[in-house]
Amino acid sequence: MRRLLSFSDALVLLGGDPPAVAALDRALSGALNLTTGGVGDGLLRIVDARGRVVALGRDAVRGLGRRLGRAESRAERTELLYAAHTVIVIVAWFRALEEAELPFAVDELELTRSEQLTLAGAPDPVGRGAAFTHALAAVDAPQPAPHRPFEHVTAELQRWYEELSERFLGFIEGLCVWDDLGESDRSAARRVLSTELPCAAVQQYEGLYAQLAQQAPEFAFWTAQVEHQATRDQVRLALVGVEELLSDVARTLRPPTDVAAALARSHEAALTRPVLAASTAPDGIRVPALQEMYLDPDFRVRAVGGTLGPANESWWEEVPVRRDLTGYLVGALTSPGQADAPLLVLGQPGAGKSVLTRVLAARLPCAGFLPVRVPLRDVRVEDDLQEQLEQAVRTATGERVSWPELVRSAGGAVPVLLLDGLDELLQTTGVHHSDFLVRVARFQQREAEQGRPVRAVVTSRTAVADRTRYPEGLVALRLEPFRPAQIRHCLRLWNDANASSFAARGLQPLPWDAVARHESLAAQPLLLTMLALYDANGNGLPRGGDDPLDEAELYEELLTSFARREVDKTGPGALPENELTQRAEQELQRLSLVAFAALNRRRQWVSTAELDEDLTALLGRRSVDASGFRAPLGPAEVALGRFFFVQRAQSVRDGRVLSTYEFLHATFGEYLVMRLSLHVLTSLLTDRPTLSLGTSHIDDHLAYALLSYAPLSSRQILRFGESMVRRIPDRERERLAHQLVRVLDQHVTRTDDPHPEYRPARIRTSSRHGIYGANLILVVLLLTESITADKLFPCSPDPVSAWHRHVLLWRSSFDEEQWTDFALSLSVRRGQAERVRSLEVRLRSGELPPPDPLDMHWLYQQPQDDFAYWSRSYWDELWHKMDVSGGTNDSVVRHAIDPVMEWLGPAVTTFTASGSGQPATSVAHDLLRLLIGTRTGLTADEVTTLYLRVDRALTFLPPDSPLQGPVTCLLADMLHRDRSILPIGTVLALAQRPPATPALRERLRRALFRENAAGRST
Repeated sequence: MRRLLSFSDALVLLGGDPPAVAALDRALSGALNLTTGGVGDGLLRIVDARGRVVALGRDAVRGLGRRLGRAESRAERTELLYAAHTVIVIVAWFRALEEAELPFAVDELELTRSEQLTLAGAPDPVGRGAAFTHALAAVDAPQPAPHRPFEHVTAELQRWYEELSERFLGFIEGLCVWDDLGESDRSAARRVLSTELPCAAVQQYEGLYAQLAQQAPEFAFWTAQVEHQATRDQVRLALVGVEELLSDVARTLRPPTDVAAALARSHEAALTRPVLAASTAPDGIRVPALQEMYLDPDFRVRAVGGTLGPANESWWEEVPVRRDLTGYLVGALTSPGQADAPLLVLGQPGAGKSVLTRVLAARLPCAGFLPVRVPLRDVRVEDDLQEQLEQAVRTATGERVSWPELVRSAGGAVPVLLLDGLDELLQTTGVHHSDFLVRVARFQQREAEQGRPVRAVVTSRTAVADRTRYPEGLVALRLEPFRPAQIRHCLRLWNDANASSFAARGLQPLPWDAVARHESLAAQPLLLTMLALYDANGNGLPRGGDDPLDEAELYEELLTSFARREVDKTGPGALPENELTQRAEQELQRLSLVAFAALNRRRQWVSTAELDEDLTALLGRRSVDASGFRAPLGPAEVALGRFFFVQRAQSVRDGRVLSTYEFLHATFGEYLVMRLSLHVLTSLLTDRPTLSLGTSHIDDHLAYALLSYAPLSSRQILRFGESMVRRIPDRERERLAHQLVRVLDQHVTRTDDPHPEYRPARIRTSSRHGIYGANLILVVLLLTESITADKLFPCSPDPVSAWHRHVLLWRSSFDEEQWTDFALSLSVRRGQAERVRSLEVRLRSGELPPPDPLDMHWLYQQPQDDFAYWSRSYWDELWHKMDVSGGTNDSVVRHAIDPVMEWLGPAVTTFTASGSGQPATSVAHDLLRLLIGTRTGLTADEVTTLYLRVDRALTFLPPDSPLQGPVTCLLADMLHRDRSILPIGTVLALAQRPPATPALRERLRRALFRENAAGRST
């Protein structure tokens, strides 16, 4: 951890005369360094000598520029800046004390003889003097940091000054001089020292800090200046400001030599390389270099702490978006507070994390900084950090060098470790490297102790940031998606770089309006490049008045075009169109299997070993699948490595390369899952029974294998499905829906496992049946828009009950999140068809509406014109079954309904209707609506109907029913409230009904009628 400087040390570092500082410290009884001595006496001495303290501090700060000019290393310069800040923190308080209007002269403070004798036996009788001098000896005041707004720093500093002033006040209150003051003077002194002095000290500090910023540019970047940034729409290119801001500082430092110089040349060369390999672009298209195309992204930054973490979206909600990445990085790499733990840079796949490390390594001036970029995917994971650094240096320069030798050759530059791809370690090696950030912080601590302080930056995907432990002091920075101004700027750069190529090929530049329709993709830098490459092959993105592609059509065009290009490049020469199309389809099916491999494991990525296992289990090594897959697919690396929109995470352990695959945008995988699902299910239409007699079994083996591990109920997957099924002819959609209903019926009795070796996840067979059935229902609804229960379960004598039983199976097969997604994707409507209850199911769209009201006639299958009242005695069983289920949803509802069940349990299963053809409700339902609804918008007619319906139910109850008393009492209380809005006829009708007991009759009468003073009703 960063050591705390004493005021004395800070003065010496800044050029103060050591003997003079030491002499002053001795005169102050060692208070500046907290040596042994009378603390109370030292406190008074330092207050008495405040003028000399201020003068020494002022001279030290004024000479900061000269002292910085003599600094021989970046670390020494940072130490001087830290010392200067330490000095102004103390000087600010003493300057404020000098100007404070106190009712006594500070110069006249002195200890009496008895107080001196007391101090000889007890260093601090009050307990505040020691704390005061400790604070001066090792200044632990809040420090500025580039991730914190300056006003936050000054607010904390004011609290620190308040505590310092309180300690000083507490010590003075123990002296005799305090006893000589009157009460009004004491109150004035307390006000000045407790309130006015800290505020004045902060003002002094702000002025001194501004003076420091004029002498040392780093101070301007040690604080977050985020105000007004939201109104600035500027675009910054390739971190050029880092070099400019630090170039003046670098002139005073010795340039690197030997291996350090070679490493700097390697980093600089990266700027001239294309953003993507030229082979990814169509012939004749130029991919701009990194220094031309890279834009500084917006970002959020925050110190890690609290119960949540940076992997959680809500953790970032209150953090403002900033647009000064250059300034922030300058501050982070020069501020002493950032030297104890790495900076964690987070972002989505394709957000530019790796590119940021390459650009930063190239932009940092080699005189002052020694960037060492370590792609964690390429070094041995079992090695310690120092060995990984040495591996990376050898890869970049071809030279072997030990870490200490490298640092010495850098001429006093501060090493900056750029550790790229922590998520790759976590994905490929599991929990083995969950302490990686902690180990980096320990390495920083060791290097600082050896006089080689280092800074560290670690990159990772946001989604896996919660799988690692965070060291104390860690700051997380999240890269934000591009805003429209940045996208427009990228398009201008792209179009300018290819103006001549476009003209020669008869192509139009890529305009903003063509990209704006797909802004969610274009906001990620790498995916924006993907759109540009796609459009460069024949202007594939619609322009102007052209009908825009919906997202599914865009994905189909994008993926197909890249697949065809890869096939054409790797094929044995020019291929006929039909074979080119066929091979491109195989590539898309390979990609689809990657998408299923990740989905069925319920994560965003899949390892090479897992994918190879899936391919072998599903397709074998040489078999040809009935659904159009052709084996062999080859190793997963060969199948996927050439698609730049599939990110390959990698690490090296024990000499073996461990890899995982993930789509740069999750929607690519979701699209491919739905694409392959419809492809496999549509192939069931070609299934022909051997015999035309009876019912045959449909061969859905591959469909069951793929669709029985994870639901398709993600809104994104279903949205793709809605678009894709529109391209299926109407007649074929009807036939496919009918076929899937048959499959739904036959899979319930399935006992075989057609692909026993395909095991992407270990789940129960019953759960697989449930998930598969749920997925079939979703696809049927995509095809038909809506369907009734009797068509889903044509063989069931009670289709509505069959729906309920299937829903229970599906719910038991899902975890809570999956069940929520599935349930929210559907809507149901209950009705009657030829005096038989019916249930219609459809995919839900739009906002989540409240469910339609329930009619108990429908639920209990009671004809509406025959039954006006009925009840069931198992209300307590309902309550108990909700308790036994124990689920979150049931428990929440049970908690809300517990008072009703406890006091009015039988009313839950007592039902009545207000007349023939009217919906039936329970007594409990009506009472709750009366209790709550009259205050929230029920009309007078609705209120009247509810009262009459409850009264009707009471007339059917036997006199000894346990409901008579509670319901009548509750009804009486509500009638007293609502009698003014009820028609007189209703009041009389309710009054004439004889309750079960005279006491209840009297209570009801008093509720209905107001009595005058003589006891007569009105």
